Amino acid sequence: MIEITRLVLDVGLLVLIWMIQLIVYPSFLFYTAKELIAWHKMYTKAIALIVIPLMLGQLGIAIYQVFLLQNTYTLTSIILVVFLWGITLLKFAPMHQQISDGNTHVQLLKKLVQNNWIRTLIWTILCAMSATSVFFLNNL
Repeated sequence: MIEITRLVLDVGLLVLIWMIQLIVYPSFLFYTAKELIAWHKMYTKAIALIVIPLMLGQLGIAIYQVFLLQNTYTLTSIILVVFLWGITLLKFAPMHQQISDGNTHVQLLKKLVQNNWIRTLIWTILCAMSATSVFFLNNL
């Protein structure tokens, strides 16, 4: 059951990150500075209500899984999840704060899109690993 819950969280984060990568972040380039600052403040509060529970759930289950069984899947998974938390808090949160504070320069907005590919790739890998664990590896 825990593996299915993990897969649901991973799929949720996968869909969310791809929507952010392909739709939300690129759309920032089409706002005026004033509109972007106003929209971004609302966006970050609203998206946090979705992202935080998903990421906390993913982290909690990854920790639980690695304590139950240490194998390639659980160890790789926890490393990737912790890495995602690290870059989200240390790299992306400050960029979002800059936007909220009024920095709407094109370079920052393009950097946000470009740098987010790493999170998109890692959440895609995590979801594929989780699905493989559930459907092909008999819940390793």
